[in-house]
Amino acid sequence: MWSVRLRINCSSKLINRATQLQSFLSLSSANLSVVDSGRRYIGHSNDNENSSNNDKMSLASNLASLVEESSLINERKPRTRLELKKFLESRIKKTVKEQFKDGKFHNLIEKVIANPYTLQDAYDSIRVNSNINLLSESDDIHFDSLAQELSSGNFNINANTYSISTKGAKKEKEKLILPNLKLTIIQEAIRIALEVVYKPHYSKISHGCRSGRGHSSALKYIRKEISKSDWWFTVVINKKLDDSTLSKLISTMETKIQDPKLYSLIHTMFDVGVLNMEFGGFAKGHGLPQEGLLSPILMNIYLDLFDRQILNLSMKYEALDGQRDGSQSKLRDWFRRQMSQTGQRNEENKSEVRVHCCRLMDEIVIVVKGSKEVSLTLKSEIENFMREFLHLEVDNKTDVMPCNDPKGVRFSGNIVKKTVKDIPAVKAVHKLKEKVELFALQKQEAWEECMVRIGKKCLGHGLKKVKESEIKHLADNNSVLSQVSRFRKPGMETDHWYKLLLKIRMNDMNAKHESEESILSKLITENALPQDLKDSFYTFQNHVKDYVSSETESVLTLLPESRVSSESESVTEVLAPIKAIRMCLQRYGITNSDGIPRACSLLLLLDHDHIIDWFSGIVSRWIKWYRLCDNFHEVKLIISQQIRKSCIRTLATKYRIHESEIERKFDSDLIGIPITEQFESERLECESNDGCYGDEGLMYGILYSGLCLVSLTRIVSESRPCTCFVLGCRVSAPCVYTIHVMQKQKFPVWKTGFSSCIHPSVNGRRIGLCKQHLKDLFVGCISLQSVSFGDWK
Repeated sequence: MWSVRLRINCSSKLINRATQLQSFLSLSSANLSVVDSGRRYIGHSNDNENSSNNDKMSLASNLASLVEESSLINERKPRTRLELKKFLESRIKKTVKEQFKDGKFHNLIEKVIANPYTLQDAYDSIRVNSNINLLSESDDIHFDSLAQELSSGNFNINANTYSISTKGAKKEKEKLILPNLKLTIIQEAIRIALEVVYKPHYSKISHGCRSGRGHSSALKYIRKEISKSDWWFTVVINKKLDDSTLSKLISTMETKIQDPKLYSLIHTMFDVGVLNMEFGGFAKGHGLPQEGLLSPILMNIYLDLFDRQILNLSMKYEALDGQRDGSQSKLRDWFRRQMSQTGQRNEENKSEVRVHCCRLMDEIVIVVKGSKEVSLTLKSEIENFMREFLHLEVDNKTDVMPCNDPKGVRFSGNIVKKTVKDIPAVKAVHKLKEKVELFALQKQEAWEECMVRIGKKCLGHGLKKVKESEIKHLADNNSVLSQVSRFRKPGMETDHWYKLLLKIRMNDMNAKHESEESILSKLITENALPQDLKDSFYTFQNHVKDYVSSETESVLTLLPESRVSSESESVTEVLAPIKAIRMCLQRYGITNSDGIPRACSLLLLLDHDHIIDWFSGIVSRWIKWYRLCDNFHEVKLIISQQIRKSCIRTLATKYRIHESEIERKFDSDLIGIPITEQFESERLECESNDGCYGDEGLMYGILYSGLCLVSLTRIVSESRPCTCFVLGCRVSAPCVYTIHVMQKQKFPVWKTGFSSCIHPSVNGRRIGLCKQHLKDLFVGCISLQSVSFGDWK
């Protein structure tokens, strides 16, 4: 009471300011639904009761709350996209939790999904994914009527879908069915509700589309466990959602959710073809339209059965087949007695067995410490479980490989290898050996360069003599060239004739597959050198090889084997696929077949800022994906030497200005494509942004979306207007663009920064984008999931 009286006795100036703030909030309440603390959402079914209670509040309470609220609004910072997503989903989650009773969630469609406030929050969540300001103009959607249609079962899904097919294609499988905006809103509301139900029950081995467990956490887990293991194998599944898997999925969901309307709606979506879920398809690329909003959560729900089975199998093998560190465990002994037929402990098999599994959506890696027989038996049991219980197709051609295999294993777009870290004494030997080898290599390169230079001088000297022989007063009829020149064909140029002679000589020496430089150095220059000089050089190289091998063997023999074995440490390396990255750069026209940067012709009609944004999008994706890789320095070299150079040459071709002038003119804009010295700051900035964009459970499809090549098709005119195709955006699009996807490969493929796979019907599709969303698509703030391909009329 004392605090209330104190606020009542405040100055008249504060009261006037609070009154003005109250009028301002009342006028803009419709647009500030997200900025407000959520008063309209306190109990959807008790709105009348809350309004009557608010009318009974005294003037003192109103003034007190207004003063507190004014101070909060002044101090509040603008919410990030991640904070907005969390805020919107938290309001839906609160209503979902209220439906839990008797161990199950009941009537989620009727009580939660078919609610205008839930649908509006789901629509705002979609707009946040599209990077749209929630205070901007929105679509004219009547959420009350949409909720009523959904609750009564009159919602027509067929009328809320659109299909796109490949141009000229007659096969039905090449047609893609996608939801329109209303059905997308319903799918988003269902996704949030299902996330509330199943998030607490996921296994710890599950990664992908989860908060705090994504691409980085999966790689860290594998890096930790593989170094302690002996064998590994991958479980490759590939099957599209059908009646058997859908029935199994719904029967699994019925153990936690009792809602016939929800399952009927999912069945209808599947029958229409709008529920696009394909096992083995998530590794192709992230954020693509065919994945949809429900596919990630449904896949995690379905494969959670596998997660629980692998935990049971790991407990079985670890309990029966060994102890940890040789120490006795009463719990493991109890498991052995319960599961062993004789009830006695097996003293013969004391080998330590450990089973580790990591699942990133539908990519599965099993790591085993123990014998190969145990790994083969475990692999067979897993494949049988997949086929018989989960009704999934499993590729049985994958083999059980040793962890120290130099080829490694492919996982999440990277190569994972296990290597042995040498002790300091062995490192010293290797360091000395590398120094000697480097010195010999430098001498070898200098020798070859000198031989090529001498050969080119000999070639030039020969051409000079041939031309002099054609001058009558300088001709020497007794020379060899003059005698050979008589056989030259009439009309043949001197240079061509001389090269023909070289070609004939090459054929005689069986040097068809040699390069010009190697022919000049080995077949011409070295043959003309004194034999003593050649012998001395090659003797030096042989001595180097003998010295390196003998020094390494002699020093290693001095080291005790016990010390080497005890101090040697196994480490796991995660390597970016450099070869696949270079092939993608060539495929998208950034480099030629020799790896030399060139101008990307399809980007020339875009504005210069969008061209830079397109190249910056590749860099930001690579820094985000590969910053934890052990060969990240190679990725940095590709960015600084090829990506940046290709961007500069594209701008130089567009404006027809020299590359050095382009680099000076756009120096501030090219900061998104850093050179080698600037990478550390970019890496730290990317790590700091993980707090805003690093939640895969909320921003899945955006964090790891691939980049598509987009070319300008036409400028929008008044006679042919166009609105931006991004969901929730009502801004007019100034241009129409064509999507070009250069990769159409099957699972498994590499994740390289571009869309690794996309439905054939999307390739070549025309879309309208505003300037802001074209930039967002390039730099990775939105994905193709935010684009409505059915808006074109």
